[in-house]
This record gives sequence, C-alpha cells and structure tokens, in this order.
Amino acid sequence: MAGRFAPRTARPPLPHQAAPGARGTGTGLSPAARGTGLPPAGRCDDTPLTREWTPPGPLDLRLVLSPLRRGPADPTFRMAADGTFWRATRTPEGPGTLRVVPRGDRIGAQAWGPGGEWLLAGLPALLGAEDDPDAFTPHHRLLAATRHRRPGLRLLRTGLVMESLIPSILEQKVTTDEAYRAWRLLVRRYGTPAPGPTATLGLHVMPDARTWAMIPSWEWHKAGVDTKRSSTIMRAVRVAPRLEEASAMELPRATARLELIPGIGPWTSAETLQRSNGAPDAVTVGDYHLPGIVGHALADNRHATDEEMLALLTPYEGQRHRATRLILLSGRIRERRGPRMTPGNIAAL
Repeated sequence: MAGRFAPRTARPPLPHQAAPGARGTGTGLSPAARGTGLPPAGRCDDTPLTREWTPPGPLDLRLVLSPLRRGPADPTFRMAADGTFWRATRTPEGPGTLRVVPRGDRIGAQAWGPGGEWLLAGLPALLGAEDDPDAFTPHHRLLAATRHRRPGLRLLRTGLVMESLIPSILEQKVTTDEAYRAWRLLVRRYGTPAPGPTATLGLHVMPDARTWAMIPSWEWHKAGVDTKRSSTIMRAVRVAPRLEEASAMELPRATARLELIPGIGPWTSAETLQRSNGAPDAVTVGDYHLPGIVGHALADNRHATDEEMLALLTPYEGQRHRATRLILLSGRIRERRGPRMTPGNIAAL
C-alpha cells in the first residue's frame, strides 16, 4: 500500500533508448526559459524551467513523495542526501524530469524536457495542495498522537494514472522485491533516459503505451512477470487514454473505470488512485499485510480480515486511506511470527 512505512533515508543508454528529440498558483518560469521563444521540446535539456511555491502549512517532502518510489533502486525516482527529490515521468506533453528541494518555508522546483511546464504547473497538487488534512478527525489515541508527530503528511496527487497503474499490476500476488525488480528491469530496458542532468542518477522515463504493448513475451518472462500480470498490462495500455481520464473523476467513478479492465481489482485500483487522484478514502482491500496491521493497531487483533479492517475503519469513512497511512507511520506494527513469502523466479524456468 502507498507509503507503507516511514521512508528511509548512470549508465549509458542502450541503442533503443536514445533520448527523444512562486507563491500561489503562478508557474514562476525562469526568465531564460520564457525568453527562448521556443516550445518546451525545443529547449536544451540542461536549461531548466523553475518555480517556487509556498505550501499552505507544514510539509514533509519525504512523507508526501515516498509513495512514488518503487523500491530503493527505482529508475524513475531518487532522493539525494541533501534532501533533494528527483522524479522522471511521462506527462501528457511528453517526458519530463522534476527536481524538488526544500528552501526554508518554500519549495523550489526545476523541470526539464517537453513535460517540464506540465510538471511545474502540477507541483502544488503533487505536494498535496488539494489535500485537506483538517478533514480527518482521529477517533483513536494512536492516530491522534501520530498526526501530531507527523504534521507534514499530505496526500499527493500526480494526475497520472498509468505511471501508478502499471507498477501496481506488477505488485499483484508477488513479493515487493520481485515487483520492484520487474519494474526496474523493464523501465531501464524499454524506457528512455530522463531529460536534464540525470546521467549520474541513472533516471529513466517509463515507456509509453505503444512501447509497453510491443514488449515480447520472453522479455516479460525474463523480468519475472507471469502471463496473468503481463496480459493485464497489455489490456490496460490498449485503452490508456480512457484510463487516464480517471484522474479527473470522483473516487467511485474512477474505481469503476479502472476495474472494467479484467485483472484490475479493488487492490490495484486503490493503490493506483491513492497516487494519481490523491484519494483520501481509497482504502487498500485485499492486501496481504494491511488488515493485520490495522487490526493490531486499533483492536489488538493481528489476524483481522478485510471485513474486520473495514469495520474498524468505519469511523474514518471518507478518510480511510489517510487513517491507514497514519497507522503505518505510527510504529505500531505487529511482530511477524510466520515465514516470509518465498520469492518466485519464473525467469529461471
């Protein structure tokens, strides 16, 4: 589930990976960027667009952005030692790289690539400007104490469905290590190097829908992805524009839109919409660990089922995803007493 725990603190492109050619709501683009007279795609990759934004309240970048990271070696996401965050993604305008850095009570951002302006325009939403933490009323002492300790938690909204949907499908019914490995291998092989000064970071932009659809079956196999998951991704990318429309829908309609695709169920749709829509009530149902974590935290029931978890979260309807985020950040996690799930390796078959 998104943001499961509190976050812990270049290679040359392959031949098929050649790169393609202030406070409030203003974008605050740099004078150099405004004065070129060129469209974004015509600007030099090393000339960033810039923006500064002041959040309306406390903001912890690590807590807000950590749900976007798919493992410590995610080729689309980096956190530098100085607290700078790098994100490479595919926007409606094309590939883009976003660098976000805290500057006192303000947030500074730079962006590169054809999608740079789109990323800067969406910076406030990405950092939770559309989220309303005050809508949450704690009914358990644990959640009240955690919210007090974590005032900078806000729910992000990327406005991009496919970038969260595809890795969520890869995470179905496997260990996180297996899913992270598959995402890493496929993005590095079939994605493109991220625009901007990212060579030393090894950042890549995920493939577009057409490229996902053309990945051969044996490459899915080598990445450890079984036919069920790869087929679900194939079905999703064929209707990618329709699925992207869900980012502007209310949660029930967005959920229904995603779950029209065979292979996408409540778990996958919730994991996606938590990130793409910033949905505070998109509770993850069907997770292997979450019911026991919530049951242990709220009722000392480490063996809680999905139904029991939803019953415990009833006082938080409308904010159930936020409630689970706070539980996961509380540190009250049940001790594991059984064997871990054994990773598979279909690539060796």
